[in-house]
Amino acid sequence: MGRSRYKFHESYYPYFITSTILEELPILCKPQVAQILLDQFVFMQQNKNVILYSYVIMPNHFHAIVKSDDLSNSLRLTKSYAARRILTYLKDNGHSRWLTKLKFNKRNHKVGRTYQVWEEGLHPKQLISNKMVAQKMEYVHFNPVKSGFVDKPEDWRYSSARDYSGMDGLIPVTLFEG
Repeated sequence: MGRSRYKFHESYYPYFITSTILEELPILCKPQVAQILLDQFVFMQQNKNVILYSYVIMPNHFHAIVKSDDLSNSLRLTKSYAARRILTYLKDNGHSRWLTKLKFNKRNHKVGRTYQVWEEGLHPKQLISNKMVAQKMEYVHFNPVKSGFVDKPEDWRYSSARDYSGMDGLIPVTLFEG
């Protein structure tokens, strides 16, 4: 994350983050892999004091609105752990084509590892007003609609839009009341 021009600044603001699978491979479309990411979101909330306001998991990336005192480190560790679990899943389930692509497209400076799962960085954007949070939350929740996967945000299983529409979501989130 050190190479990115995007930085985490004041910890009292929420941040909009995006992380993409290397070469935009649709690895997250596998329910087992999406569950790895969901488990990591829960772990961050329970063990890293990260507040998760919203999220969406798409086939090749995820968006979230989060807040924490040590967000950069928490997210770095979370992505690293999720990458190891994703690679284990791919190896154990014979997804050699995806593994080959993650190996072939690994950036040269990523020494000491065979594969790279995530593109570098999280591209954090500080949300300094309730209006900005509302705009980004709409963007997060409408991502699957805009992509043509569903007609309504709450119909996308891997999204906090369900929580905001009064339905049970897959994982707990802190509802933003700005």
